[in-house]
Amino acid sequence: MADEIERKDDFETDDPMRAQSINLADIPDELPLLPVRDVVIYSYMILPLMVGRERSIKAVEAALAKDRLIFLATQKFSTEEDPAPESIYPVGTIAMVVKMLKLPDGRVKILVQGLAKARIDRFVENLDFFKVVIEKIQEPPAVSITIEVEALMRSVKENSEKILQLRGIISPDAVAILDSIDDPGRLADLVASNLKLRVDESQAILEVIDPIERLTKVNELLSKELELSAMQAKIQTQAKEEMGKTHREYFLREQLKAIQGELGEIDEKTKEIEEFRQKIAKARLPKDTEKEAEKQLSRLGQMHPDAAEASIIRTYLDWMVELPWSKSTRDKLDIKNAKVILDEDHYDLEKVKDRILEYLGVRKLNKNMKGPILCFVGPPGVGKTSLGKSIARALGRKFTRISLGGVRDEAEIRGHRRTYIGALPGRIIQGLKTAGSNNPVFMLDEIDKVGADFRGDPSAALLEVLDPEQNHAFSDHYLNVPFDLSKVMFITTANLADPIIAALKDRMEIIELSGYIDEEKLKITRQYLIPRQIKENGIRKEDFDITDEAILGIINQYTREAGLRNLEREIAALCRKIARMIAEGEKKIPRITAKNLNRFLGVPRFLPDREKRSEEVGVATGLAWTPYGGDVLHIEATLMEGRGNLSLTGQLGDVMKESGQAAMSYFRSRAAKFGMKEKFYFSKDIHVHVPAGAIPKDGPSAGVTMATALISAFTGIPVRSDVAMTGEITLRGRVLPIGGLREKSLAALRSRIYTVIAPEQNEKDLEEIPRHIRRRLNFKFVKHMDEVLKIALAEDPEVRKKTDKTGAQSNESKKPTRLSGKRKAPEDGATP
Repeated sequence: MADEIERKDDFETDDPMRAQSINLADIPDELPLLPVRDVVIYSYMILPLMVGRERSIKAVEAALAKDRLIFLATQKFSTEEDPAPESIYPVGTIAMVVKMLKLPDGRVKILVQGLAKARIDRFVENLDFFKVVIEKIQEPPAVSITIEVEALMRSVKENSEKILQLRGIISPDAVAILDSIDDPGRLADLVASNLKLRVDESQAILEVIDPIERLTKVNELLSKELELSAMQAKIQTQAKEEMGKTHREYFLREQLKAIQGELGEIDEKTKEIEEFRQKIAKARLPKDTEKEAEKQLSRLGQMHPDAAEASIIRTYLDWMVELPWSKSTRDKLDIKNAKVILDEDHYDLEKVKDRILEYLGVRKLNKNMKGPILCFVGPPGVGKTSLGKSIARALGRKFTRISLGGVRDEAEIRGHRRTYIGALPGRIIQGLKTAGSNNPVFMLDEIDKVGADFRGDPSAALLEVLDPEQNHAFSDHYLNVPFDLSKVMFITTANLADPIIAALKDRMEIIELSGYIDEEKLKITRQYLIPRQIKENGIRKEDFDITDEAILGIINQYTREAGLRNLEREIAALCRKIARMIAEGEKKIPRITAKNLNRFLGVPRFLPDREKRSEEVGVATGLAWTPYGGDVLHIEATLMEGRGNLSLTGQLGDVMKESGQAAMSYFRSRAAKFGMKEKFYFSKDIHVHVPAGAIPKDGPSAGVTMATALISAFTGIPVRSDVAMTGEITLRGRVLPIGGLREKSLAALRSRIYTVIAPEQNEKDLEEIPRHIRRRLNFKFVKHMDEVLKIALAEDPEVRKKTDKTGAQSNESKKPTRLSGKRKAPEDGATP
C-alpha cells in the first residue's frame, strides 16, 4: 500500500506543540527513513500521511518507540513499491510524528511536522526498515531586509493572494498568515508547499539553501502558476456559464413535465425523443453511425413536431434503429447435416452441392473468410431460387431475395438521397432490414435482366455490393453512412451469362444448371412436387394415386421445358381435381393413369417427336441452345423451279443466315462428288426454313444441319429421323466446336433421339454430362462434313451417283431403300 497524504482528523496521542520545542542540536544523526511519494515536505509543514508498506510502518514504530523523530525523503519514482536507496532523493526533511492512528486493515495514519532540512550521508544496513545517517543543513542566518528583498516578498505575497482568489479559497486567515511572515525562507517554503508543482520542481526548491535564492525561484514559479490559474479560472467560468444554462433549461423542462403531469397532459415530443434515444442505444450502431443518428435526433428535438422536415428525420431514424447493424446469426458448420439438407431439397445438382459443402468446410477452418459470390445460370424452373433457400437452411442463416428484372434506375440499388420527396434506401438495405441480420443469404434474382438508361447503370452500382474488397463500407445514398456487407453471402441467378457486364461477371463464380431429362423429372415429381402439392391443396397422400406412366405422359404431352414449373402446375391441377371430388363427397377417387390422363388435363398439348416424324427428304434434325434449355429444330430445305436463288426464312439472325450460305457454298464446291452436273442449281431455287418463325434464332451451330438438309434435298436421300446434330461448318466442310453440349444432349434425349452428331473438339465436354445420360446417348464426334453425311443420311451420297441433268430428283423416281442405290420418292414438296 502506498504512503499518501490524508486529512488532518481522527488522530490520537501527543500535543503538536511539543514539536516546536525541539532544538536542531538535539536531533540525533541516525533516524528512521520514511520514503514518501508524490509530495515534498518542507520545514514547518504539518500534514497527514497514510502509511501502508511494511518497512514504512516499522520505521514509524521505531520513531515512536524512541524520540518520535523520523526522516522524510521523496521517492524519485512513485510507482516503486520497494524503492532502492538510489531511488530516493538525498535531501529531505527531519520531522516529528505528532499523532498516530492504527486502522483495522493494518495501515497507519500519522500527522507529521517538518523541523529542518538534512541530507542523507549513508544508509544503515541489515535492518527491517530504512535507517539513515544524516547531515543536518543549517540555513544562513536571516539578514536585514533590504528594499529588493522586501519588494520580492511583497510580490510573492500579492501573487499568492491572487492565486488564492482565482481558486476561490481566499480568506482573511490565509491573508493574515501571509502578512505575518517576515522570514524569506519560511515564506518561500510556505508558498512552495501550496503550489501545484511537479515533484522534481518541489525537490529543486527544497535543495536550495539560500533563502533569498529560494524565494526568487518560488516567485518565478508563482508567476507561471498565476497565468495558469487565470486561464483555468476563465475556462471554469465559461464552463459554469454553459452548465448553468444547461441546468436552467433542464430545470425548466422538468418543471414543465411536472406541470403537464399535474394537468394530465403528455409531452409527445419529449416522449418520442426519449424513445428514439433508447432505440439508438439498443441498436449498437457503429461509432460514426451513432454520431450521425444523435445529430439527426438533436435536430428533431429542435423542430416543431408538425414541421415537414421532422417527418423526414423520423423516417430516417426509424431506418437507422431498425437495421441489423450488430445482429448476426451463428453459422451451422455441420458438413454432414448440410449435405443431408441439400439432398432433401434438391435432386442431383452434385456440382452445386459440392461447391456449397466446400464453402462450409473453408468457413469452419477460417471464421473470417469473405463470403463467395455464386451465380447460378440456367433456364427457368431448374431450382436456382429454391437452391438459395436450401443454402440458407443448411447454414442456419436468414434468407432474403430481391428481383432485379427490369431494374434500370441506379437508385434502386444505392437508394435515393433524402432531399427527394418519398426517398427510401435501396433494395439492398431494404432486404437486410427484412432479413433482420447482417449476415443473411441474399439472393439477387435475374441479374442478367438489369438495364441501363439516363437514370444510371444499376450493374455498375452492383459492383460495390458484390466486390468483397469494397462492400465492407457500402454507401447507401439515403443512409449516407457506410454499412458492412462483407458478412452477407450473395447469390445471384441468371438465365444467360452473356448479358452480364464483364466487370460484374468477374466478381462472381458462375455455376451452370442445365435442364432435366424425363427420368430425373419423374424422380423429382415423386420426391418433391407431389408431396408439396398434396400439402398445399389439403388432400391426403392416399387420395392421390398416380402411375409413373401418367407422370411421364404429363412430362411429354403437356409440358415442354427444361425446368419443372409447368410440370408442377399440372400436378397442382390434378390435386385440385382430386380436392374437388373429395369436397363433393365422392367416395371412390380414381387412380390417375396414362389412359385417363386426358380426362383430368384435357387434350395433350404436344406429341412426341417420334410420332410426328419419319425419315424425310430435305428435313434434318438440329440441336439448339436457348435461354430455357436445349431444344430440337427441324430444318427443312426444298427445291423449286427458278434461277438458283437461296432463301432463308424463320426469323434467322445474321450469323445463322451466313451458316446457310456457307452450307450452300460447300455443297456447290463438292457437287461433282455427289453426282451433280455443272450448273445444276441454275434452274432451281432453294428455300431453307426453320420452323417456329415467330421466335428469333441465331448462332453458328446450325451449319451442319442446314448443309445436311440441302444435300438431302438435292440428292433425294432422306435424313435419318433418329439422328440429331450440331456444329459449325466452314466453306471447306470442316466442323467447328460449339457450346451448350449438355443442354443440347438433354433436348435430344427428351425427344427420344439417341444418336447425337457433335464436333470432335467437343468430346472433352462429355465430362459435364452426367454418366447416366451419357450411357443412353450414342455420341458421334466428327471433324468433317463428309462424316456427318455418312451418319445422318439414309444412303451414302458418294456411293449413289445421280444421272439427272438438272441434278434434282425425278417425280417418277421410286423411293429407294436404305443403302440400295435406288431412288426414293420425293416428300414434303421436294421438286424434281
